[in-house]
Amino acid sequence: MNKLPGVCLVVSGPGFLHALGGMANATINCWPLIVIGGSSDRNQETMGAFQEFPQVEAGRLYNKLSVRPSSVEVIPAVIEKAVRTSIYGRPGSCYIDIPGDFVNLQVNKSSVKYVECCLPPPISMAEHSAVSKAASILALSKQPLLIIGKGAAYSHAENNIRKLVDLCGLPFLPTPMAKGVVPDNHPNCVAAARSMALQHADVIILFGARLNWILHFGLPPRFRQDVKVIQIDVCAEELGNNVKPAAILLGDINAVTKQLLEEFSKRSFKYPSNSEWWKRLRVKIKNNEERSKGLALQKSLPMNYYTVFHHIREMIPKNCILVSEGANTMDIGRTMLPNCYPRQRLDAGTFGTMGVGLGFAIAAAMVAKDRAPGKQVVCIEGDSAFGFSGMEVETICRYNLPILIIIVNNNGIYTGLDANSWKEMLKLGNPATCVPPVSLLPNSHYEEIMSAFGGKGYFVKTPEELRNALKASVTDKQTPSLINVMIDPQSERKKQEFPWLTRSNL
Repeated sequence: MNKLPGVCLVVSGPGFLHALGGMANATINCWPLIVIGGSSDRNQETMGAFQEFPQVEAGRLYNKLSVRPSSVEVIPAVIEKAVRTSIYGRPGSCYIDIPGDFVNLQVNKSSVKYVECCLPPPISMAEHSAVSKAASILALSKQPLLIIGKGAAYSHAENNIRKLVDLCGLPFLPTPMAKGVVPDNHPNCVAAARSMALQHADVIILFGARLNWILHFGLPPRFRQDVKVIQIDVCAEELGNNVKPAAILLGDINAVTKQLLEEFSKRSFKYPSNSEWWKRLRVKIKNNEERSKGLALQKSLPMNYYTVFHHIREMIPKNCILVSEGANTMDIGRTMLPNCYPRQRLDAGTFGTMGVGLGFAIAAAMVAKDRAPGKQVVCIEGDSAFGFSGMEVETICRYNLPILIIIVNNNGIYTGLDANSWKEMLKLGNPATCVPPVSLLPNSHYEEIMSAFGGKGYFVKTPEELRNALKASVTDKQTPSLINVMIDPQSERKKQEFPWLTRSNL
């Protein structure tokens, strides 16, 4: 994840419409993106041209900037504006519309408005008084919690945040795509006691994390009524959303963290590791980890989610790039699969977008091919999530990308039916009216899609078969693989303390 925008070229009409989901996903997730779309010739507007659509107008809802150059001469200036807009402030998507008649249009070179590339995004720092106030609030807290958001990962703030965690002895909780900014195996990570940490913290400091649905809006019952929130964000408009902050630090996450480090080094503040808060957190962590371990070591067949993730965790490379999407698959995988390095986990994100998994995996593998040869991409999907973009397996095989796809297959969305139950359901009549809409066809052989394009496919039902398939796939880094893991269709997450808000745990 760097600070240069990705670029996507799409055709007009339907091509543009298919890209709208990606534009919205990038903007909501705060990722820089430039989409360049073709459109019908200007002299055919309103005439019903081929694939004619009001693309600039439609794009404004999904992008930071949506624009059509007024002439060929100004295209360089428009490109510079789009790049600058996509990476300055809160990153996001920008759309540039190119009419068809521009493609073969010739103009005098001297009339082209050339501009230099924009400067790197400016690095802003918080006011000194705000830093001092935040440090004072944190130093007086009885039950502090540091929440690391993906804004910290984007800002490359990992070194300074790790120093702050160690210097001050603070418990921390990463949001899904911030996992690895401070390694999940760090002793101060309280992800295994997430609900308790959120509900009882009296002071919370947000490092590039938003109080949206992922963090339950910062509101009761998931948070204390009197919780004091310290917000650090690059976007001024984000400060104060849903909860009035006790202190606001507007600026680049890495730069502001460095300011806090300097402030705390003067104060010699260290939160005591033997505090009552730490004792309660450690007890909760231990209890939750033991419950998960108990589920993971169950011997019964079909396997459950925890058993599958237990073996995956043991056998995949520790430095691989993890891509995850699905319902229970993504939720449970987030807790069961640790990340030790920043910017190496991608999932459905803030927008909760399904179908992004294989596209993310392909993009990650292409980047890794150039920057980290030999690094493996592991894409873990629910069977329903795989169905959104499963044919991208052909793209993976065409470019021979070292991607391992693992489908955790429960024959449905959340829960499914086993083969016998499916047959009994069919006796009731038309499956369109008798079978629950969340149920998928039992025992679908998704691995055969991979085999059809020259990759290696595995259909597994037992821990031993899973381990053998994982070992073969991890060892052979030259051939794409897909492991289709059959689990108990009724397997679910362990019971939550707040079952009515389970889906907000993404």
